Amino acid sequence: MYRVIQLPPDADTRELRRALWAHRIGHRITEDDEGQTLWLADPRQQAEMMRLLAQWQSGEPLMPARGRARRQAGPTSGSLAQVLRQAPVTAATLGLCLLVFAAMAVFGDLVIALLAIVPLGVAPGGTLAVGSLVEALLAGQIWRPLSPAFLHFGWMHLIFNMLWLWYFGRQVEALQGSGRMLLILLAAGVGANLAQYAAGTVLFGGMSGVDFALLGYVWLMSRRAPGSGFFVPQMLVVFMLGWMVFTMTDMAGAVGFGNVANEAHLGGLVVGLALGWYYSGRARRHH
Repeated sequence: MYRVIQLPPDADTRELRRALWAHRIGHRITEDDEGQTLWLADPRQQAEMMRLLAQWQSGEPLMPARGRARRQAGPTSGSLAQVLRQAPVTAATLGLCLLVFAAMAVFGDLVIALLAIVPLGVAPGGTLAVGSLVEALLAGQIWRPLSPAFLHFGWMHLIFNMLWLWYFGRQVEALQGSGRMLLILLAAGVGANLAQYAAGTVLFGGMSGVDFALLGYVWLMSRRAPGSGFFVPQMLVVFMLGWMVFTMTDMAGAVGFGNVANEAHLGGLVVGLALGWYYSGRARRHH
């Protein structure tokens, strides 16, 4: 990151930050005892940032008139619409997870059988009938390697996965575009699900494998290519990795966290680290 300017500690920078993100200018604002410091991710965008900064300091409007009119008529809806436009893949993924969760509440096991990694059913005698992934793919059910990521088995499971998805996904889309986020989603979703399936489990779900992939990706980008604009608090990395290790231990089962898709977490993390290593290497060569 490149230091641009120090602002007064009481400066309201919300409008400036909205304009910078609208122009896809990667940045951070940090606070200390002396005030707020504005940092720039890509020095090639310095001229554009300085132009917006000068407008903001002189009190000129930063956003198009149509966008200001929307905020005056309804600030919450306008700002939400802007965020959704900036992170469409993340928003669509979150919305689809909510839709599937609602469908599970209405249709129950039918949704799980449809979206599980293999076809599931009830055999005579009440036992679970488990199909084959290869046969399902040959039959045209190509969604199954990815679809378990959209299944969530409880409110807490859903809420925490959506929080991390929203936190990391918006950052990826803002700095590198929706195409990169879609790549991570598909690669990590399939990779995490196949890792769990290879461990011998067929009934599992959740976006946490993708969340761990995003964690690994953002962390490596921030460490190996600081000019990329990515940032993740170190304590968050420690917490999420610590949680992943904790759920792999016998202690997790003793306190009620034994039924966790650990292999999916690990598989997603490996995919995220691999993509992060590749793209951070490209970013370093370009700079």
